Amino acid sequence: MASWLQHLYALPRDGRDTIFLLVVIGWVLVPQTANLPLWCSALSAAILCWRGWLAWGSRPLPSRWWLFGLLGLTLAATLFTHRSVLGRDAGVTLIVVLLTLKTLELRARRDAFVVFFLGFFTMLTNFFFSQSLLTAAAMLVGLLGLLTALVNAHMPVGRPPLKVAAKTAASMALIGAPIMVVLFMLFPRLAPLWGIPSDALAGRSGLSSTMQIGNIATLALDESVAMRIKFEGPPPRANDLYFRGPVLSYFDGREWRHNSIRLGARLGTRLLQGQKTMAVQVDGPPVRYEATVEPSNRPWLMVLDMAATAPELPGHELRITNEMQWFSDRPLTDVTRYKAESYPNFRYGPTAQLVVPPEYRELPVGFDPRTQQLAQEMMRDPALRAGGSSAMVDSALRRLKTGGYRYTLEPGVYGEHTADEFWFDRKEGFCEHIASAFVILMRNLNIPARIVTGYQGGERNSVDGLWTVRQSDAHAWAEVWMVDAQGVAGWNRVDPTGAVAPGRTGAFERLRVAPGVVGTAMNAVNPELAASFRAAWEAVNNRWNQWVLNYTQSKQLDLLKNIGFDSPSWEDLAYVLLGILVGVSSVGALWTLWERQRQDPWLRLLHRTCDRLRKAGLDLPAHTPPRLVAEAAQRHFGATATALADWLLLLEAQRYARDPQASLATLQRQYRQLSWPQ
Repeated sequence: MASWLQHLYALPRDGRDTIFLLVVIGWVLVPQTANLPLWCSALSAAILCWRGWLAWGSRPLPSRWWLFGLLGLTLAATLFTHRSVLGRDAGVTLIVVLLTLKTLELRARRDAFVVFFLGFFTMLTNFFFSQSLLTAAAMLVGLLGLLTALVNAHMPVGRPPLKVAAKTAASMALIGAPIMVVLFMLFPRLAPLWGIPSDALAGRSGLSSTMQIGNIATLALDESVAMRIKFEGPPPRANDLYFRGPVLSYFDGREWRHNSIRLGARLGTRLLQGQKTMAVQVDGPPVRYEATVEPSNRPWLMVLDMAATAPELPGHELRITNEMQWFSDRPLTDVTRYKAESYPNFRYGPTAQLVVPPEYRELPVGFDPRTQQLAQEMMRDPALRAGGSSAMVDSALRRLKTGGYRYTLEPGVYGEHTADEFWFDRKEGFCEHIASAFVILMRNLNIPARIVTGYQGGERNSVDGLWTVRQSDAHAWAEVWMVDAQGVAGWNRVDPTGAVAPGRTGAFERLRVAPGVVGTAMNAVNPELAASFRAAWEAVNNRWNQWVLNYTQSKQLDLLKNIGFDSPSWEDLAYVLLGILVGVSSVGALWTLWERQRQDPWLRLLHRTCDRLRKAGLDLPAHTPPRLVAEAAQRHFGATATALADWLLLLEAQRYARDPQASLATLQRQYRQLSWPQ
């Protein structure tokens, strides 16, 4: 290691600066590796290593034919991977490779400046994929690194230490921080912070409008946060924490799909106008809460079952389907916070006694013959037939409780007849297998049924008291059309997973993935410490989401109300921002004028020269005249101080000679170009 450091110190300045710049670029690109194609990450890493090897050995740069060849390869690979060179994913892929390729032609300062500004833009692209606190902290370090390289490039003479450039860069960042805070607080938010192309709407949430066997089992491996809930008062019971998502009604034998448009056409209504034809019967007091949802790139709102009134989400137009699922008029591409009111005890159905649509009884032909036979046997039972749909549901749940069925994270690959395999062969599965088999059995019994997906459960954060719902809490349950003793029909929630594993829905028990090396080590040392650390980190992340990512225009207007505006608008925001900027600029101009009048610029230049010499090892009194400074520098540094001594004599002549050879502005410019003795 010592020999490596000695070699690095002995490199020419160009080589040292290039290696530093390559390290900064690598730091900026590392967070992108999870979002880039594998070939792009590998090619970028290879180019950076190649350029570092050239700088380390002071070797010549490759010819332009290499660059043209790699550029052509990049374009072809991008077209093959993304089928386009436009859009977010393809654009970021190209920008990353172009940045690394540009490092192979660092021949002049102009090339370096192109690399700097490409680096700044590439740094911003990280926020297209994540605006988390970790990403922001990593990019802050990258920003300081790029600023250091930029400042260093403006110091062309000599071999200035990088710590000097880093100090200047940090000072620039600190000076600019108040301006950035003011812009963040007051710049009118007329659109989402990040405008991203439509190809970014590929599903990132674990839920979708389709469900195949195995999809939600994959989500159980994901411990990332889906949303955070703040209850106004005590939270509901564990077995009431059902957050409603997509309702799946159509089944083709392997896949469940959302079928609202088809159902709306049959009922003579349009999608998202369901509240005109559906009635919700609730019982008990409502549960009021505030949800902070992570970006899902989907238009639906996850609300606690059952939200009969629209959540409070300013700036969004909210609608509800016949299946009681709330939608926004646009996908939720940012951290979103809304308030809602739900009733855990509910029933809903058509306001009139309509025949339930036949779509909820439909099954594909030729699938699950043994399940059909089981349904026929149940219907031949006089007791079950007399008890109606309620008795049939209870019989199926008893079978799940007592038939040796098991809730597992690894059910294996199912074949063509998924319900038959669950009921008679494997007898194990995740919630999607259990719910699917249950609904198929109900439909074979001629009972309308469908699948509801969403999240069930959560855990309370001991630091901030909020409930955290994770992707591992993704769940699927059933809704069955039942008729009670009074003849009133409606949809009722039935969770067959609770019959197989009561702890999954009643005691927040979850199947967990084996932790990694770090997690295993922390749990072995102190499990409570690991849990506390996780809770603290998630509480900090939630604060970041609430106060930074979710800082909306409504919060800006609330800020203006607090400082005296009665009914503020975005025009008022612009006026306040403009006034602050004009005021700060005026104060800065007055301070600069006062500073110049307070101190003679000639004396200030002489004092700066003495300070530089003092850092180089020559300590002189502050009142030493230029001629004596020049003589002392030549005695101390020898011939290396000749240019400095000549400049000092010109400085003295500018002050005292009748006809000076150079103006003060010329001397200031020459000062910045001096070669200082070491």
